[in-house]
Amino acid sequence: MKSVIIYKGKYGATRQYAEWLGTALHLPLKTQEELQEADIKAYDFIIVGSSVYIGKLLIREWIKQYAGVLKNKKVVLFVVCGSNNPKDREKIIKQNVPDGLVDPSHIFFLPGRLIQSKLSWKDKFMLKVGAMLVKDPEAKKFMLQDRDNVKEENISAMISKIETLLAADNISF
Repeated sequence: MKSVIIYKGKYGATRQYAEWLGTALHLPLKTQEELQEADIKAYDFIIVGSSVYIGKLLIREWIKQYAGVLKNKKVVLFVVCGSNNPKDREKIIKQNVPDGLVDPSHIFFLPGRLIQSKLSWKDKFMLKVGAMLVKDPEAKKFMLQDRDNVKEENISAMISKIETLLAADNISF
């Protein structure tokens, strides 16, 4: 039985998590662009990773396009985002992942990074506009602060869960 990590990110945090997972679990990494339907059908266990951009998973369209194939697979999803708010996280999943596609216990939220100097001018502008719309001064300050919370230890619970799932289904690494 075959397993793979498929990811899409924008500024490197999602790729970094995918690389750490790939190393820890001895799984190949693929970007969404590298796979066609026939390729996806060949896998039994798929780990999907995506960053969030303006409330949307970057891999959202790919998930919707291949939902019919993915529903017959064991799927784990990791989402890289800045929000710790359970309501925000619930909304992200509800708006981006078809109902029933991923078991809620197989969804992991991982903290990301925001480095203003590495953002495109468009993303800087969007972030500033978004911050102007926020009334809470602490939330506004948080939106505009640089942070890098991408750490390998953030994936330890996810690795444990994946190893358990793979062992239960006799899926090889």
